[in-house]
Amino acid sequence: MKTLFPAYRVSDREASLTFYSILGYQVLSTVELDGESTLSLLKLPEEPAVSLELVHRPAAGPVDPGGFEHLAVQVDNLGATLDRLTIAGLKPGPVVRHGDADGPPFTAILTDPDGYEIELVEWPPGHADGITEADVVTG
Repeated sequence: MKTLFPAYRVSDREASLTFYSILGYQVLSTVELDGESTLSLLKLPEEPAVSLELVHRPAAGPVDPGGFEHLAVQVDNLGATLDRLTIAGLKPGPVVRHGDADGPPFTAILTDPDGYEIELVEWPPGHADGITEADVVTG
């Protein structure tokens, strides 16, 4: 088994597609479900498959992100990414450094139109993509 992707319910399909397009996602397909509801399948350019689904169901009422924490998105250069997003009109949070110089990444939080948080992550040079077993402290 493996995780395929998270699916976010969104209140304004166009605003969400604009937001995620500015972030860097590409829309691979949008499927109409019942004349009103849609599923939009997105991926980042370097990903081989869909990594995010946006579900628009207007009849379901307001969106509440509930207990969802965040979606983590790896970037090559956090400063350049934040500059690009800010110029495009988005409002990313401040850069945070976790741990020591050899430790976890630089991060910044970006919030989408429905309140979902996206954690932008820049790993130290030479670090493997994502969190590896070597990063996990056991004891």
